[in-house]
This record gives sequence, C-alpha cells and structure tokens, in this order.
Amino acid sequence: MKTLYLIRHAKSSWDFPELTDFDRPLNKRGLKDAPFMAALLEAKGYKPDKIVSSPANRAYTTAKYFAAAFHIHNEEIWLENDIYEAFVEDLQDIVNELNNEWDTVFLFGHNPGLTSFANRFTTDFIDNIPTSGIVRIMSTVADWADFVPGKARVADHFFPKDFH
Repeated sequence: MKTLYLIRHAKSSWDFPELTDFDRPLNKRGLKDAPFMAALLEAKGYKPDKIVSSPANRAYTTAKYFAAAFHIHNEEIWLENDIYEAFVEDLQDIVNELNNEWDTVFLFGHNPGLTSFANRFTTDFIDNIPTSGIVRIMSTVADWADFVPGKARVADHFFPKDFH
C-alpha cells in the first residue's frame, strides 16, 4: 500500500518585499502551525518513509518542522525543484517516479497545484488546502507508477482551523 500526504507549506510572511516569492519565510502563525500539525500527525502514529519538499524557503522550512517531529535529519529531506510552481501533471509525474521502497511519503508544496492534485483523487471537492493543511491519499497499489486516480483516493484531511 502507498500513502501520500500532500502538505501545503505553513503561512508565509509578506513583510520582506525585497525577497522573491521563492525566498519568503514563514510568518508568526506559520511558525506556530507547522510544528503543531507535525505533532498532530506524529501523535496519530503516521510516519513518513520519505519527506519530499519544494526547495522554496516556506515549504522547506515547513518540511523541517515535520522532519524534527519524526526525528529525521534535514539532510534526508529530498528537495524536488519541480514541486515549486507545479501543475497537476508535474505533481503526478513526481509521485509516479517516487522510490518504491517508500510506502509513505510526505510531499510539501504549494497551491494551487496541491489542491488541484488532491481533487483528482476525490469525489468530494476540496475548495482549498489551507496553509499547513494536510490531505492523506491512500492506495492499495505496490508501485508509485500505479498511484493514479481510480487506484488511490483521499482518505481524510487535517486542516489547522479544525484544531484551534
């Protein structure tokens, strides 16, 4: 069985107009929500075999909070350039090429790509994956190449507003 967690980066700061979109840091709420959501997954007993993240500062910083919660070294986070500004097809390609030794992957990225991708795997429309939001997609396939709509489905989601 393969399980994919789509995790949108935590809330980012717009306080530094000189920074590019790629370099924006997390804001105060993001710095609170990221470790909270990481602890939530850890408390539920979910554990990644691999953390894959966009290299954008806000996504990678969020991924590092999750890595810390699961005692994973930051150097073990796989930075995937194609997640930044990814379209649905790009995300599908990334997922289909994941290492089959990993059964559970946490993938950190951005909207609108993550929300659009999640909606491919559900009959219930997800309007928006909010910052620090998590969507769990489960499948019974043994190969990530087979992780496609019809063979995988959204099992549940965890959004910060549901816990505050």
